[in-house]
Amino acid sequence: MRRLLPILLLAALPAWAQKGDLQPLPPVPPPPQGMEAFDEALEPQVTIVKKETETHEEYRIRGKLFMIKVTPAVGPAYYLVDRQGDGQFVEVNIDHRPVKPPMWIIHSW
Repeated sequence: MRRLLPILLLAALPAWAQKGDLQPLPPVPPPPQGMEAFDEALEPQVTIVKKETETHEEYRIRGKLFMIKVTPAVGPAYYLVDRQGDGQFVEVNIDHRPVKPPMWIIHSW
């Protein structure tokens, strides 16, 4: 216990030393030109559909479905995105890149 007290005091010393160096943050800059008004039409509507084995979160802008997040009961969530706007959904990763299935050559002659 006697060895623990000096170690704790030495660990807390930098925090006490920094209290005098704090400065207030600069004020927040105004929004860019043309961004002053909030456009609710561009805010996506989210509809959550729960099923037995998975949950679908459907994202729509102006009534058009553009993305579906599928969260299965077991496993990671994945996204289906309509990239072209033609109703054809493509599976993408979390970072919104298309999923490429691994392809390896097992044996070759």
